[in-house]
Amino acid sequence: MRKFLRIRIAFIFLLLPFFTNAQTDVNQATTNSDAVVKYPQFQFKGLFQARFLGALSDNVDVLGLHHSTGEVTQSSFDIKRMRVGLNTKLSENTEVAILVNLADFKSDPKTKVLENAYAKYTFNKYFAITGGQFRPAFGIEELVPVDIIKSFDFSNQYYEFGKNGWTSFQIGASATGSFDLGKVPVSYAVSVLNGNGKNQEKDKDNGKLYSTRLVFGLSKLHKINLGLNGGSGKVFDQDVFALGADITSDFVLNDAFTFDLQIEYKQGTNHNLYFSLPAEARTKNANDYQMRGYYIMPNLRYRINYKKLSSLELSCRYESFDTSFKLDSNVRQTYTPMISLEFGKAYTGRIEMGFEIDRFDKNIPDTTMYNDNLFIIQFQCRL
Repeated sequence: MRKFLRIRIAFIFLLLPFFTNAQTDVNQATTNSDAVVKYPQFQFKGLFQARFLGALSDNVDVLGLHHSTGEVTQSSFDIKRMRVGLNTKLSENTEVAILVNLADFKSDPKTKVLENAYAKYTFNKYFAITGGQFRPAFGIEELVPVDIIKSFDFSNQYYEFGKNGWTSFQIGASATGSFDLGKVPVSYAVSVLNGNGKNQEKDKDNGKLYSTRLVFGLSKLHKINLGLNGGSGKVFDQDVFALGADITSDFVLNDAFTFDLQIEYKQGTNHNLYFSLPAEARTKNANDYQMRGYYIMPNLRYRINYKKLSSLELSCRYESFDTSFKLDSNVRQTYTPMISLEFGKAYTGRIEMGFEIDRFDKNIPDTTMYNDNLFIIQFQCRL
């Protein structure tokens, strides 16, 4: 009964845009009728990210792992990402995308390397269907490629919610679209996911994760958008949930300066942690293990346009995140100040320099839950 109710709710969300908008004017004239668009059309994409890492805390390595004994690697060069992608439009309405990260071969590539592998069919602006392996919409970061975010990498909450099946690359299906609610533009996404990560042979159980995202455009001038996320599902014999809210804005201060701000909050069941514990060491209810956190990321952009240099950006993300705030809480606070030099347009070339500073309520020796200071220089090129 509960499963049927979830499916019915998802179905109502899918039909919502059609009830809130009048049908398209069938008599609307078609422009450029003589122009012939040939298919398929191909768009190649690529990203290269390399970095230098310098650990500045005693006995903590460049990956944030504390070592009570033995030698510690405190400086290293690293290839973070080497992505190659292809987007193909088979027709006006159908597209297929593939994205691989070749840098994943530096460690065990099982369940890695292949990132995007999906097909999308767009009926109209109100309704489109995506199926395969993709990043479901469940927050700000899920809708932005990592190469154009305003920090070195995604937030801690993004990766933790990814481990729990809500974010990052997942296998499933999603319906998306946009419509107007009065004068307020609204976009939506409804997703049904296996919830056990990318490149899996099958779902780990018969349970699925159901999630919804709504984004309200509150101000077109300042690009103020409010996002609301909610999800529920079942993992083995346990009911799980996730929720979140976020807001973004972008203010043009003058011809040279712009200021944008991102604020995001998420909370949900940490069933990944729950099932990683021995049965005798955990409670009977997975919702006793809940994660929650928020981050604030202001970014100041100065347009330079001097020879190859396009802009200078200054950002500092502050994040507070707890993987289990109800039981054995250990809040992690992360400060990420960064300066970025942009070359070309849309981050075609980018050099970033700054720090990742972690502070925990409790330091746990020989784990990554230990205070550390990491210096980073990152270089990227994107196609």
